[in-house]
Amino acid sequence: MAVSAAILVLRALGIGDLLTAVPALRALHAAHPDERLVLAAPRELQDLAELIDAVDELLPAPGLGALAWSGPPPKLAVNLHGRGPESIHDLLATDPGELLTHHHPDFPNVPGLDWRADLHEVDRWCRLVEYAHLEADRSALRLPPPPGPSPAPGAVVVHPGAAFPARRWPPERFARVARELAAAGHRVVVTGSVAERDLAHGVADQAGLPGAAVLAGRTGLAELASLVAEAALVICGDTGIGHLATAFGTPSVLLFGPTPPRLWGPPPEAPQHVVLWAGDVGDPHGDRPDGGLLLLGEERVLAAARVAVEAQVPHG
Repeated sequence: MAVSAAILVLRALGIGDLLTAVPALRALHAAHPDERLVLAAPRELQDLAELIDAVDELLPAPGLGALAWSGPPPKLAVNLHGRGPESIHDLLATDPGELLTHHHPDFPNVPGLDWRADLHEVDRWCRLVEYAHLEADRSALRLPPPPGPSPAPGAVVVHPGAAFPARRWPPERFARVARELAAAGHRVVVTGSVAERDLAHGVADQAGLPGAAVLAGRTGLAELASLVAEAALVICGDTGIGHLATAFGTPSVLLFGPTPPRLWGPPPEAPQHVVLWAGDVGDPHGDRPDGGLLLLGEERVLAAARVAVEAQVPHG
């Protein structure tokens, strides 16, 4: 694929990863308004990337080692993927005029910013572009509403899945919350990926919801984004759909554990997002629900959800 562009940004990760990089992407675009910004990211994120005013083109890149850049060398390559070394190697292979990245000892001759593990993900990438003397607005996380209609406007969205078991609140607890909210008169839908369809159906069955309430595996990213943008509330763990709620200003109840919300949570100044966290830190890639996450009881989540839907904070 031949690409004529001057700025190449690598962020070949997931939904939440892309959305936390939006302020940094906007800073790069603002500093180079006459240059074409190409985002190397998974093809599945195309519909979301089109909502980001700083991105001119998405170059499909399913992960590290898969950056197919065949155009002229970019004027600037930016590593918003990680600290390296693989991501640095991928970008150096494009022969960029300049490379903006964190430093890695495997590349002693490549200048870069020192990596800090204690930063919020939004701060991490804003700090990197500030290292290049650009101005970044950490609050610039919002996206415009998607153009397509929501499959369930005004619904409460319950999303029981997450990338790793450590971040998944037990399905029977999600079912209790869904059942109580449905009994209170709210339309409740259950979302998830194709791989999470059985999980979603299990939650819906335990909650007494009809099969039509299960949207897992039935929505593409564009429809999921529209669903979240027009939802009354999103209830989920530390996963991508929570970042969609932040992007569209949709009220949310977010169940954190084992990762502290200070690293991946929504902006603390946004009152429509309620973050629940027991205070324990663990392995986010663990193969069983984190102990701290299990300390969050159904009554606490239900109380937060009831307050959120009754408040109906405007999020247009």
